[in-house]
Amino acid sequence: MKKNNNWAVIMILGMSLLMTACSDDDDNIPEPMVDSNFNLTSTIATYNEDLEQIEMTIEVEGLAGSTVPIPAGQLDGAPVLGYVFPTTLNSNDVGFGNTDGIVAMALTSHPDFDDTPLWDENNDQDYANDGAVWHPHWVLLVDDTRVDGELSVKQFEMGDPNVELPPTNPGMPMYMDSPGYQVLTDGNSITVVIPSAFVNNKTDFNFDAVAARMQVNTSDANLPMLGVYEVYEILSEDLSLPYQVQ
Repeated sequence: MKKNNNWAVIMILGMSLLMTACSDDDDNIPEPMVDSNFNLTSTIATYNEDLEQIEMTIEVEGLAGSTVPIPAGQLDGAPVLGYVFPTTLNSNDVGFGNTDGIVAMALTSHPDFDDTPLWDENNDQDYANDGAVWHPHWVLLVDDTRVDGELSVKQFEMGDPNVELPPTNPGMPMYMDSPGYQVLTDGNSITVVIPSAFVNNKTDFNFDAVAARMQVNTSDANLPMLGVYEVYEILSEDLSLPYQVQ
């Protein structure tokens, strides 16, 4: 496994302290209201040849990104809302080495923790309080019947020498990266801008659009660390990834 930077170690220690300080009782954690802001209407991805970047957009019936999770007050059980683009990209296209799973670009909001220690998304000079701001992650999704959404982010054992991660990963034992791409919300649309060089110059991949609620788990070894607990909508209905970069 590639060595993480010091900030990744600090991130893990900080998360451990947060878990210790907070109660393990998450029975009363409220779920966010699901509304038209997660009713998907369309998606598109275009390759801007002049700027060498891919712009991926999801459009909704309401206002994209205006609903964020209700904080749980702790990491264990923390809710995560996401607009997700599952793709046909290969794991090594985004720095995950050669491993099985669905490469997905997830635009997420989660006010209980910050997993982008290199980026200050709200520009307040504090790099550790931006979790609620919509931001991007590359993740590797795998089938997981332990959760209602039947998907989770692929995990691994810390120190596994066979695991490869980009240096911008947040230091968690999951196939996740915090690449810092720009995320824009405008009315009914949310867009992420991806430099094509950062996906191995692949500009002809297929994808889908999904709105979902995820949840962090740090206390139950029988559940995934980050699982999909509710799929609000899949634009293709069957996760067939029918859409193609234009």
